[in-house]
Amino acid sequence: MKLHKNIMAICGLLWCFTTVQAEVHEFSLNNGMKLLVKEDHRAPVVVSQVWYKVGSSYEHDGITGISHALEHMMFKGTEKNPAGEFSRIISANGGQENAFTGTDYTAYFQTLEKSRLEISFELESDRMRNLSVPGDEFIKEIKVVQEERRMRTEDVPQSYTYEVALATAYQTSPYRQPIVGWMADLQSMQAEDLRHWYRQWYAPNNATLVVAGDVEPQVVYRLAKKYFGKLKAEKISSPGANREVEQRGIKRVVVKRPAEVPYIQMAYKIPVLKTAMAGAGEVALWEPYALEVLAGVLDGGNSARFASRLVRGKEIASSVGASYPLTSRLDGLFSLSGTPAQGKTPEGLEQAIRSELKDLQENPVSRQELERVKAQVVSSDVYEKDSLFYQAMILGILETVGLSWELADEYVERIQAVTAEQVQAVAKKYFIDDRLTVAILEPLPMDRSLRRPVSGGQSHAR
Repeated sequence: MKLHKNIMAICGLLWCFTTVQAEVHEFSLNNGMKLLVKEDHRAPVVVSQVWYKVGSSYEHDGITGISHALEHMMFKGTEKNPAGEFSRIISANGGQENAFTGTDYTAYFQTLEKSRLEISFELESDRMRNLSVPGDEFIKEIKVVQEERRMRTEDVPQSYTYEVALATAYQTSPYRQPIVGWMADLQSMQAEDLRHWYRQWYAPNNATLVVAGDVEPQVVYRLAKKYFGKLKAEKISSPGANREVEQRGIKRVVVKRPAEVPYIQMAYKIPVLKTAMAGAGEVALWEPYALEVLAGVLDGGNSARFASRLVRGKEIASSVGASYPLTSRLDGLFSLSGTPAQGKTPEGLEQAIRSELKDLQENPVSRQELERVKAQVVSSDVYEKDSLFYQAMILGILETVGLSWELADEYVERIQAVTAEQVQAVAKKYFIDDRLTVAILEPLPMDRSLRRPVSGGQSHAR
């Protein structure tokens, strides 16, 4: 139940926004909580999601990982519903439940038969304000989080390299901090730290309730008022923008880690949709959408440039990909990563990737490539409407990062309006060395019998 990767990765490339085009009903409770209801009557099922405006980018040095640790503790119960009772009740009613923490949000959700929605509201409203954080349960759970960090990051060379790349690329942005937290912070964390974090951020006026499925909006609104409307609002302090300082020159870091193959992570600092929506003038509104299309040109399936040119054509990479965080709360990184083919080097792969970027800077994208990317968006719009979860999820993401859910309806149109000249323009503007960080994984020997490192790894900047 503990998913700590940025949840946008689950949505995939280019089509996260395309799942929400039917009417959405918006309500506000007197305590400041927002309710969004999306009707979909094709099956007697409902998805309920509670989104809190808090994640790893809200944290500071010394308490990194606290949002994710609190997500774990949210399943340890209240006085009314002790540890394990939440999950037992949902399961007994034929439902499924889960939670995830990201850089900009923490979300909890249940999928149930439509008549069971009230059960979800009753349980979520209880733990929104009445969570118990017993010291003995905290001690056990924080060890679980520490082990999660070991298994997902420290024992996974590529994940560890990515973490080092973020910490190298960012100087002042809180995105330099891993969602799961630094191990030293996890080891020094106390139960009272979580209690304070819970009181600070878990309040109805810092949450959005999203419901999608076979429901009637007014009925959902009445249920929300019944269970969430009685909860007390709290004074919420803004985490601030924490803008990243201007980078002047390429950054490079080498990570030495027991691994089977080398790996390269390249990251360019880029603006996101929220920056463009702010209207500061430095970033045109079309630029984030052009970057989104550009990511599709490079890594949008087997016919995309990376797959056709670097994996199959030049055979310099066994895998290579691109991603762009369109809906981050703060400016992010356009990420390019890959594993060299056997006998090839990370440095050679870096040059091949740079060559592809240079091609984008010097030559407009072909009409056929633009049509392919845009066709993917439209087809995904059809397929993704089958998922109630993602219909609700994109509403929650947009609202929680400070954008409007109404932007979901504009996504396809904005993508279809992107021109080859705009793709070329953003490639020229943002793919420059003064925005670039390169992290290379240099493998150390593996213990073949245990399949685990023979010694501790290290990283160093150069």
